[in-house]
Amino acid sequence: MLDESLLDAPEALARADTRGLLRGAAEAGARVRTAARHAAEAGIGDLKPDGRPRAVMVAGPGAAGSCTADLLGALSGGNCPVSLIAPTGVAPAPGALRWTLPGWAGPLDLLVVATPDGTEPGLPRLVEQAYRRGCAIVSVAPGQSPLADAVAQARGLMVPLAAAPYGSAPYATGGYAADGYGTDPHRGYPHAPGAPGTEDTALAEGALGDAPAPYGTPSVPQPVEPPGTAPDEMTGPALPGTLWALLTPLLLLVDRIGLVSAPPTALQQVADRLDQVAERCGPAIATYTNPAKTLAAELAGALPLLWTEGPVAAATGRRFSELLAALAGRPALVAELPGALAAHGALLTGAFAGGADPDDFFRDRVEEPEALRARIVLLHDEPVGPISAVPTARELALAHETAFSELEPAEGTPLESAAELLAITDFAAVYLALASPDRT
Repeated sequence: MLDESLLDAPEALARADTRGLLRGAAEAGARVRTAARHAAEAGIGDLKPDGRPRAVMVAGPGAAGSCTADLLGALSGGNCPVSLIAPTGVAPAPGALRWTLPGWAGPLDLLVVATPDGTEPGLPRLVEQAYRRGCAIVSVAPGQSPLADAVAQARGLMVPLAAAPYGSAPYATGGYAADGYGTDPHRGYPHAPGAPGTEDTALAEGALGDAPAPYGTPSVPQPVEPPGTAPDEMTGPALPGTLWALLTPLLLLVDRIGLVSAPPTALQQVADRLDQVAERCGPAIATYTNPAKTLAAELAGALPLLWTEGPVAAATGRRFSELLAALAGRPALVAELPGALAAHGALLTGAFAGGADPDDFFRDRVEEPEALRARIVLLHDEPVGPISAVPTARELALAHETAFSELEPAEGTPLESAAELLAITDFAAVYLALASPDRT
């Protein structure tokens, strides 16, 4: 059972949040701004691409690679194939992971390496493979790391990972010293030098140079950040905040090469939307007006069936499922509409059905744990239209007496929709993890 009283006790939440998950979720907007500044200083804006790459290959440990590839593919709209290079190895440990380029990779392709750690031995080897094949290479990782050195030697473009600007989160509560929304003097885009968490450090050379791929020659020196900014994310989920630190420079990159429309002004809107969600979903906001806390409470004791419509919603659903498993220890099933109606239909009529076991009302819930029931969570990234399967999903849930929740972002660009859906589900997964008595 979920400790719902904890959800409305901000100071207790702060004490339970020993990993700083809520702070990380609230700082996502600030991470976007800092990451955009780092990308500009690394020279992404100076790239002069000679057309689109044939394919974009994404590599990284855990969800740093998989979520980045998934979201880039969803946002690209099929303009260019985006594929994940999944690691192999005997254990989910950085030293045991290995990456191998596909046989078809060559000079027409782009390799993107995204990691919050940068010490994985397999990634420099992958960079070396890509250099020998003539691929263009771009990496987002801590600036002072073995991976950064390998990318520099391969004449690739290295963007330092944006560290968390603690203290600039757009909510304040017990345990978190933060400025209120709109009062942070460093909320401009990009951060001015000297802003909290964005100190300019030593500059390091490293750019595409005369790399064997048509992405120009940026001449701007690169700031560096200390390695290991998120050591608990080496092979696990990209925690709230870190995902945007990895994704933002890559969005600016794919904007330059014509895959996704993500200019600096669009990323400013993304950062603002993330701040707005942090305002609505912060720990000081009561459950009845907090969409993330409400969703967490609704998923307590439920088997979530995450039904999605639209590519951005589908990527969000897969990430939400991963976070629920990794942070809260809760299983969830993901499927895209309309196929979800058939794929999960049996779960609405079997043992997990909302109306199953009519004697359940008289069961002694003190002596016997409550039965797990299916709950549909509808995620869609656009308003419901005439050819949408969402109304059918609602009707099916009502017909089978199955509870359902629904998330639809406010009007905006696909990037803003992705930001809102990701932020709300990130907060919900964190609240479910913190308020579950069986989790630490």
